[in-house]
Amino acid sequence: MAGIEVTGLDITFPLYHGSSKSLKRTLARMVETRGAPARNLPSAHLGADARERVVVQVLRDISFRLVPGERLGLIGSNGAGKTTLLRALAGIYEPVGGRVVVRGTMGTLLDTNLGMNVDLTGRENIRLRGLFSGLSGAETEAVAEDVQEFADLGGFMDLPVKTYSAGMLVRLAFGLATAVTPQVLLMDEWFLAGDAAFMAKAQERLARLVDQSEILVLSTHQPSVMRAWCTRVIWLQDGRIRMDGTPDAVLDAYLAT
Repeated sequence: MAGIEVTGLDITFPLYHGSSKSLKRTLARMVETRGAPARNLPSAHLGADARERVVVQVLRDISFRLVPGERLGLIGSNGAGKTTLLRALAGIYEPVGGRVVVRGTMGTLLDTNLGMNVDLTGRENIRLRGLFSGLSGAETEAVAEDVQEFADLGGFMDLPVKTYSAGMLVRLAFGLATAVTPQVLLMDEWFLAGDAAFMAKAQERLARLVDQSEILVLSTHQPSVMRAWCTRVIWLQDGRIRMDGTPDAVLDAYLAT
């Protein structure tokens, strides 16, 4: 059975130029304020790790649990930690503290270039993804036909991906990511990019995928999408959970700020 358990998750990124005087002054001011609000300080929390490097604490003490049937939306301002949390769930970022456990097959719509070899053709990338996912030759060819029909790339399917425009790359990545239904689906808001005709096709295809997946975790700035698709919303602020509840309750509170 699919499931997600996040317990006390901490994610930090070192600042390799952290020895600069400006950063040291910022850290000194933060110590002096002892938690009191200070002007012109970054929203993310600065600290130091065991190696005395200056680090940004992007996520702090994040805990939640998801079971089949739940659709979780992540809301928050830019830099709140939404994409970082999605990438931690996907296994891209390793926790500094706490743990992340994801059970079930996973599908991700996080980055158009994720897992894509730009020197290979679109068709070759699809076949590689099929091999990685353990699909048979016939299943992989069925996926290739499905993606080709959806992405509408014509002859570009057999040209290197590095020759694609940004819009073409989005169509290929979206079509490939949504060709096979996973148990756990992780999505960032890039999937809404594209022209009006593509967005209409994408919304219809995505709605089917969301309906068939057991668990969804979605990050977007569009409250209407969350109200329509999500059963629960977590509001992230400065890398912490500020509120966790029903979409209407959390979104109403978030939009009121």
